[in-house]
Amino acid sequence: MSANSDSEVCPTGIEGLDEIIRGGLPRNRLYLVKGNPGVGKTTLALQFLLEGVRRGERALYITLSETREEIIGVARSHGWDLEGLGIFELSALEHQLAQESQNTVFHPAEIELNRTTDILLKRINEERPARLVIDSLSELRLLSDTALRYRRQMLSLKQFLSGRDITVVMLDDHAADGGDLHVQSIAHGVLTLEQLESDYGAERRRLKVNKLRGVHFSGGYHDAAILGGGVRVFPRLVASEHRSDWRPGVLPTGVDQLDAMVGGGLERGTSCLLLGPAGTGKSTIALQLAIAAAERGERALFCLFEENLATLILRAESVSLPFQKHIDSGLITVLQIDPVELAPGEFVHKVKERVQKEGVRFLVIDSLNGYLQAMPGVKFLNIQLHELLALLSRYGVVTVMTVAQHGIVGQMSTPIDLTYLADTVLLLRYFEQDGRIRKAVSVVKKRTGNHEDTIRELKFVHAGLRVGQPLTNFHGVLTGVPTFQGKAAEMLPEV
Repeated sequence: MSANSDSEVCPTGIEGLDEIIRGGLPRNRLYLVKGNPGVGKTTLALQFLLEGVRRGERALYITLSETREEIIGVARSHGWDLEGLGIFELSALEHQLAQESQNTVFHPAEIELNRTTDILLKRINEERPARLVIDSLSELRLLSDTALRYRRQMLSLKQFLSGRDITVVMLDDHAADGGDLHVQSIAHGVLTLEQLESDYGAERRRLKVNKLRGVHFSGGYHDAAILGGGVRVFPRLVASEHRSDWRPGVLPTGVDQLDAMVGGGLERGTSCLLLGPAGTGKSTIALQLAIAAAERGERALFCLFEENLATLILRAESVSLPFQKHIDSGLITVLQIDPVELAPGEFVHKVKERVQKEGVRFLVIDSLNGYLQAMPGVKFLNIQLHELLALLSRYGVVTVMTVAQHGIVGQMSTPIDLTYLADTVLLLRYFEQDGRIRKAVSVVKKRTGNHEDTIRELKFVHAGLRVGQPLTNFHGVLTGVPTFQGKAAEMLPEV
């Protein structure tokens, strides 16, 4: 193996994976990809080989268990053309090996293993590929009879391949004891694919790089999915790896009284949490803020986890907010998300792409209650949101999140406490006055500047969002059942 080849990498062609392993696999080494049946090992291996074909490299797929027709079927399901890819299947040799094993005094398993290995090595010598996949090691393990023979066979195979400038990927099913340590110890790198079952909704996949010698890869689990076109990996977000230049500034909300409450507006690179029971107007305020950003000429992304787009547009029209106008202009993009089908890592990846590639500078997540349904637990949501908000802050993005508290009146409970993460927190409440249900808004936190400590009435009318003057005769707002002891003249007039 030449010295120069040590510094070269072999791109896998798998979106997201090359980012995790810093460009690709070091060339002319042996790698192990392991996982249970159905996780996507064959699809990943085909992508790796087809990337080589695209780059003008010879590639060979040796299948010890599946037939050529099955491999072609996998490729066809993703719209791939296998022209230029060599496929060698062992199943055509099984009858010949069985016949020879009956005419010998040696153990049949030993004869089969030696014959199989000889045929494979001969085919590799004939093809002289730059990329090779062997699928799967489970068959060789069964033929080896003992663990000692199997390890010796793997060492011999590695020695044979090491001097031929071949980047080898071996596929293996998870063993009952958690993995094949014999091959993991001799492989230059080990990747694990996993499939997680859920009580409701589609299964989810994830990838982990167990080891990759000489490469400072991104560790931990990364969400993955098999989509049209193959396996796609969504690298775990590490905010500290991203940098961007932007100018600080205060962005008005578009409503003068609301600006007065939050000290002039929301600062770039900060987050705002809208907190309150259902129906208090959290989504409508988020709409107002997104439209104000669009009217400044900034791109906004509205992520819907619960409400559908048609309902949101009707809501905007009912209060004369030109939401559809800015969708048509392309300044506002709506991302409708099904938390049952979308992995959390995939959502974060979609947001990151919009920010980096499309220049999104205003983000709404409506709501975090729906986002929580996509997560395995509250603590994971906190960790992931911490990284996401840190990333968005580095790009100067204003992030608005809504959280619906449990209950309508009385003591409120919050499914997730993210007030410590948000830079600004707006609290919305119902209250009763003269036999009418009204809404109140207050700013309970602003990390980046001064804000009002008063409570104002909030009203949504056909002319738009209206915020009244500060009300001083409120009691018990934080208990969830505020009472107003002032006069009706202090309230916003009916329209």
